[in-house]
Formats: sequence, structure tokens, C-alpha cells
Amino acid sequence: MNELKPKLFDVLKDYSKEQAMRDVISGIIVAIIALPLSIALAIASGVGPEQGLYTAIIAGFFISFFGGSRVQIGGPTAAFVVIIYGIVTDYGTAGLTVATILAGIFLIVMGICHFGSLIKYIPYTITTGFTCGIAVTLFVGQLKDFFGLSIASVPSGFVDKVIAYATNISTINWTATAVGAAAIVIMLLWPKVTDKIPGSLIAIIVTTAVVYFADLPVNTIGSVYGELSSSFPTPHVPALSMKLVQEMLSPAFTIALLAGIESLLSAVVSDGMIGDTHKSNAELVGQGLGNIFSGIFGGIPATGAIARTAANVRNGGRTPVAGIVHCITLTIILLVLMPLAALIPMTTLAAVLLIVAANMADWTSFFRLCKTAPKSDVIVLVATFLLTVFFDLVIAIEVGVVLAAMLFMKRMAETADVTAWKYLDEPDVTPGEAEKLRDIPHTIRVFEISGPLFFAAADQILQINSDKATRVIVIRMRSVPAIDASAMKSLRELADRAKKKKITLVFSHVNEQPMSVMVKDGFTEYVGAQNFHANIVEALDYAENLVK
Repeated sequence: MNELKPKLFDVLKDYSKEQAMRDVISGIIVAIIALPLSIALAIASGVGPEQGLYTAIIAGFFISFFGGSRVQIGGPTAAFVVIIYGIVTDYGTAGLTVATILAGIFLIVMGICHFGSLIKYIPYTITTGFTCGIAVTLFVGQLKDFFGLSIASVPSGFVDKVIAYATNISTINWTATAVGAAAIVIMLLWPKVTDKIPGSLIAIIVTTAVVYFADLPVNTIGSVYGELSSSFPTPHVPALSMKLVQEMLSPAFTIALLAGIESLLSAVVSDGMIGDTHKSNAELVGQGLGNIFSGIFGGIPATGAIARTAANVRNGGRTPVAGIVHCITLTIILLVLMPLAALIPMTTLAAVLLIVAANMADWTSFFRLCKTAPKSDVIVLVATFLLTVFFDLVIAIEVGVVLAAMLFMKRMAETADVTAWKYLDEPDVTPGEAEKLRDIPHTIRVFEISGPLFFAAADQILQINSDKATRVIVIRMRSVPAIDASAMKSLRELADRAKKKKITLVFSHVNEQPMSVMVKDGFTEYVGAQNFHANIVEALDYAENLVK
């Protein structure tokens, strides 16, 4: 149970006033960083700007309070934008709420079942592929607001978006474009001034002031979404139907998988920064609770945010208290300053997300993998990327995982091999080989199996053959780490054929897992326990005694 115990309860034992002050300061700074990102990500996801803050506040609190990391900061992230936009377009906010709550339930089950360590089995090619795909989709999705294009309804499909942009290229608002470009310049140059205050916040303040006081013809959050609510959200669960729940199962599982991967990756990165070890299963439970309550309070899916978590560490945060302070600060901003957010230009928020999209894609790794990785890995990488861009993230991850598994099994099957030993008097035996070979009679045949024997490699057993003179077949299995039911069926068929020909099967150096499977299957009793030997020398001596 200690693996599921929240990290907060561990760190409060030796909590000091000095650390409390550092956590408070860090929490406030991280809240300032999270403010523009939460609003921008919510709008990009197709929901209201307030819902981004609801997510950062509600989900962020539960992730910090019940999670397994000392410094994790939870909230909305760019990884979810594509899938949320698709859900909202097809099923509305009710579908999004159901998917978010279901994803939270999946995450809790994963944590309770100790699946935290299994997330690492998602191939790097898949995570790289869909991350770059999300970055491209997110980038393209912001072009409408960045250029101020007059499009009544932007299609959800990637190709349809590009066609809509090309069709309406003549409606570019050059004033909005200039404001967005200015925001990008500020965000790129501001880190040279200081990294204590995020460049995105400075860009928003400057461009909002310019647009407001100069009365520029630029769309703002208020002009698009109307008056923003500054009240704390109330819990609400939409009317449920079995049909809606069934339709949301697949998107919800994708959200849960994404949240698990991103949060645990963030936790690992932050562990290296502070010299700590997170509790992966407690982190999954915290993520699950965060998503359940985010959905109930009108938020969107959330996970651990790597950039905000790193900012927390850099500013002195060392306990979950910093994450809780970040939520309290955002709550105060929501209740007091939210009406001012209506003045923020839409092109500025688009500029913020263009920078986020550019930073989240690891194109260096993508192209390096394309050049250096095995062909099977390149296929998985490119397929996941293209499916994310041209279809959706759910299909991309499902196909990517299945494709990676099939190609992995193919590689493993190719490593399995059955080799027949040579006799001293065979014509192709070289002098060097002859000195290493043991002189055994032709009535004995020796085969050595290498690699795991599973269903994709079970047909390798068919290479074990005999001739009229064969009385004993020795099978050396020292290089077989594992065996499955399909291979056991093939071995039984081999044993049946051997009995019909009155050939004795002798096994040498059967490893622990294969031996356990053979005993459980009854194969050792079927063949005869006396025909199993610890090494090849004992097996050959036993075989020679049988044929004398």
C-alpha cells in the first residue's frame, strides 16, 4: 500500500518554514506561467477559456495532493488538444465530460493494478511519432486566429483545414497578423531579459494593451466568446446513456494512456532534477482523481505538464505544497481578474500555442530515427505520425501499438533458430571444426534451439528431423529463455512423431521458464523425466548408452 500512498504525506514529516516559503513563491510563479497556457489550450481544444482554468485548478489540486511526485504540476497540456477537439466536434461537451471521467477511472485502475511500470513498454517510436503529429496539428490549428482569417466554422480534419485556409486566404487580417508576430518576437526575446517571468505573459500584457488602447480591429476572447465567467465551477454530470459511454471508451482509454505516459515522463525528468524517486502507481491514482473531478467540475483532461513542473523545480518548489499553492493562486485570478481575460487578442493566444507546438516536437529525434533506426521502427514512427495528422490520435495509437507489437514478434521469431550438429565425417567439416566436435554415432542426431519459442516461431521446431538410422534426438535448449503454448503444441507433435518412429527425445539444459511450462503441460511426464539432463555432456552420454 505504500506504493499508493501520496507523496505529500511522506514529505510533510520533515517540512520546514523555509521550504514552505520557497513552495509558496514557486507556486505563485508557476500559476502565472499556467494562466495563459490554460486559457489558450482550452480555446484550441474547442471549449470555453474558463474551462482551461477549471482544469488547472481542480485537476492540478488532486494531482498534487494525491500524486506520487514531489514537484509535479498538473493541468491541461498540448498533447490533449487534438483528441479533445475531435470529441467536442463529434459528441459535444457531454461526450468530453464522460470521456474525461472514464479516463480518470482507467488511470485509477491502472494505478491500483500497479501498471505504473508498464507504461515504459510503449515504444519510443510511437511517442515520438504522435508527439510530432500533435505538434503539426496544433500548429496548423492556430493559423486561422493568428492570421485573423474570416472562417465561420473551421473543419476538424487536417486536410479540410488546409483547404479552408487556402480558400479564405484573401480574408487575412494584416493587423491581427502583425500583433501575433509581435507576440512571437516578444516570447523569443524575453528569456534574454529574465526567465523569472514567462515571455508568454509579457506578450499577452503588451499586445492586449496595444490592441485595447489603440482600438485595433482584432478579435479578442470577449468578442468571440462573450463575457467570461469569474465564478467557481459547480459540479455537474451530464445525462448518461449506455450508447455514449460505449462510444467514449476508446477515446477515454487513449486519454488515460496519454496522461499516464506524459505524467510519468514528467515525473522521471523532475526526479533527475531534484534527486528523488516518484511513486508511479500513486501518480496514476492522482492523475485519475484529477481527471474525474476535472470532468465533474466542467474541466478538460489533464496530466503532468513537463514545462510547468520544470519551472516549479527551478523556482525552489520541492513538495506538493507548491502545486497546491499554484491552484489557489489560479483560483484567486479566476474570481478576481477573469473579466480582464476577455481583452486578450485571439492572435496572441494563437502565437503562444505556435511556440508551444514548435517546442513540443522533437524533430531532431524524428529525423535521426528515420535515418538510423531499423526499418520496422521507421514504419511504426512514420505510420503513427501520419495517422495522427491525417486521421486522429485514437487511431494512431491503436494502430501504432498493434503494428509495433506485430513487428516486434516478427523480429523475435527471426531470432529463433534450430541448428543441427555436424558429424565428424561430414564432407563440409573443416579441420578447425573437427577438433571441437564430439564423435557421436549416426544413430544420434543433435539439434540446438536458440531464441524464444512462441507462437510466431513455433514452426522452427519443424526443422527437427530424422532419417532411418536415427534412434535418439538430443535437443539442446540452453539458449531458449521462454516458451509458450503454441510452441508446446509443436513439441508435443514432435514427440508424437518420434514415438511412432520409436525415436527417443532427450533434452539438454532446459531453462527455468520452459521447464516450468513443460511440467505444467505434462510434457516431461509424457516424454519421460529421465530424458531431461542438466547439460549436453550428460545428455550425449545418456544417448550413447541408449543406442549401444
